[in-house]
Amino acid sequence: MRITNATIRAVNGLTARWAGAVSGGTVFSAAGVWPLLAFLADGAGGAARTELAEAVGLPAGEAAAAGRELLGGLREIRGLDSALGVWTERTLELREEWEAGLPAQARGVLTGRPEDDTAALDAWARKRTDGRISRLPVDLDKNTGLVVASALALRTEWFRPFTDGILQPCAGPWQHRELHGLHRGTVLLDRVGVADTPHGAVTELKVLGTTGIDVHLLLGEELMSAGQVLGAGVDVLARRVRAVPGHELPYGEAGPGLRVSRERSTVPAPPSLHVRAVAFDLAADHDLLRLHELFGLSSARDARRPHFPGISDRPLCVGSARQSATAAFGALGFRAAAVTAFTGIAAGAPDLRYLTTTIEAVFDRPFGFLALHRTSRLVLAAGWITDPKPFDGDGYDEDEDPDAW
Repeated sequence: MRITNATIRAVNGLTARWAGAVSGGTVFSAAGVWPLLAFLADGAGGAARTELAEAVGLPAGEAAAAGRELLGGLREIRGLDSALGVWTERTLELREEWEAGLPAQARGVLTGRPEDDTAALDAWARKRTDGRISRLPVDLDKNTGLVVASALALRTEWFRPFTDGILQPCAGPWQHRELHGLHRGTVLLDRVGVADTPHGAVTELKVLGTTGIDVHLLLGEELMSAGQVLGAGVDVLARRVRAVPGHELPYGEAGPGLRVSRERSTVPAPPSLHVRAVAFDLAADHDLLRLHELFGLSSARDARRPHFPGISDRPLCVGSARQSATAAFGALGFRAAAVTAFTGIAAGAPDLRYLTTTIEAVFDRPFGFLALHRTSRLVLAAGWITDPKPFDGDGYDEDEDPDAW
């Protein structure tokens, strides 16, 4: 199933807005949140419907169809596994129209025994993410009537692997640290480019994967924020901003972390690009309700009144909304996974003591990344790197199984 440009723009737009709200090293997937918001928007009413539609970037009446379109398109991307799950307690009946729009095999039932249900949901998350994420980020209690979740797991190997080594930055926040460096060279100068944005210049390096999933590394000027750098990357994907390719760049300091020079050689040699970067492996947990305005959940979290008449006759509000995500970038390839879960609880009920809020508390300096489907330019995962992997003494783990990539 083809993902339309309108849906891609909407999902990537959420990626850019989310990037503007993050701080510190992190990884997140708007592609994991967006279809859940789309299905909620379809079943919402009143102010919640308006807010969710704004977050989705499409009219509420079109959201569910776009959510199905996205999920169908994701299933056809090589190297990507995706799933949607919906679980309800036995006494909660879904409206036929809303349930009919869910993907086949998405439905499940909550037993009402939190320990058993938690174990089943965690097993689903592990299976759908190749074991990268061990649990679904939800806390179940007797008021949990509905759980809506998505899972993404992507993996790709590089067409041209990097060579492991050591990288010791001589300046910046990683100065004098011994880091797990990645090195490689190529004659394809268009793999790198520089975009001129209102906030400053951004260097973009494209690392191509064998499954059609690529990773773009993004290095901005030193005072640029994560949101500005990642937002620039999304603008380049949307062709709102042009990245000047390597073969058009001037000599000298052509961009952040990028220098173009003319050197003498003992033998005839074509122009070449030499890359030095760092490996990373990170994980992050996000409480989406802390950014309720960004995700259109401000009204939907209000337990004093119902917000989803299109989902069930039972009065419901959003009790929790969380995502857990991981990403690993190494010499052989890239892996990422994300699970996102929303819980629906009874709204307008007098017994509110069970409603709890949990508050979770070269490329040689912090940089961003976008993992995307090459053909559609749909961003599947994004992140900001502040703590790269240290050099382990050898630069390569001999016990690492290349097939793990």
